[in-house]
Amino acid sequence: MDRRQVRRTGEAVAAVGILLGLGAGATGCSGSGAAAEDVKGGGDPVATLRRAADALRDAGSSKAGTSMEMATGGTRVTIRGKGVYDYRRRLGRLTVMLPADASGASGHRPITELLAPGALYMKNRGAGVPADKWVRVDTATLSDGNLVTGGATDPYAAAELLRGTREAVLAGHTELAGTPVRHYRGTADLGRAARYASAGNRAPLAAAARGFATAVVPFDVYLDDQGRVRKLRQRFGFVNGREKATVAVASTLLLYGFGTPVDVRLPAPADIYTGRIAEDEPASGG
Repeated sequence: MDRRQVRRTGEAVAAVGILLGLGAGATGCSGSGAAAEDVKGGGDPVATLRRAADALRDAGSSKAGTSMEMATGGTRVTIRGKGVYDYRRRLGRLTVMLPADASGASGHRPITELLAPGALYMKNRGAGVPADKWVRVDTATLSDGNLVTGGATDPYAAAELLRGTREAVLAGHTELAGTPVRHYRGTADLGRAARYASAGNRAPLAAAARGFATAVVPFDVYLDDQGRVRKLRQRFGFVNGREKATVAVASTLLLYGFGTPVDVRLPAPADIYTGRIAEDEPASGG
């Protein structure tokens, strides 16, 4: 890897730190049955997608796999996660893996994330945080509404963003892991999604509508015959606070194992770190 590529990769990994709250103001502090009928009968795609979050809530819970790709400075990096989510209690747990640093070495401990209404908790968050402490972020204060800050999009928030669907078409039929699905492609409006979201997601999605480079979110989504999201890919654009340049982010969500038991317990106040979080420095290329 030459010096120029090392520098670009270092800048990209540093920007990933911004996604994880280093520059995002994180200070520590109606029926799925109708949706299923639309999917089976090829009904109105917009109406079907606006009810996709309801279908997940009716499903109760699932396993989740996440992938977040970020392109900046000609370099692309990917953050991956895996875990479980309870759609009725809106509680989830993800293990998030950061990409390698500029030298190609991993060296990053997995970050444990707990997702809750209005809050994101992170363990192994970064320099200066004790190993036994959690960092808490109020998602309504984030300019992206926690759609990208944690390096993984909250599964229910991602589905509720579809409540803002403005345009959508049925793009075809296929299978995911042996499950027949319908592929829809369209765009959603963050402002509309915020107006129709559940109480816990209303403020974060409204913050994203104000904070992103554009409030229009292109997406591809795959629904099963019960109207449940099986795969969802959304594309965001936000302004890098350091470089004042728009960064393109693609967040992909895979949902499977519906009905999986989910036991998520939020940290006690004494276990939450409230001190300063050090920022990682980008590689100098030297």
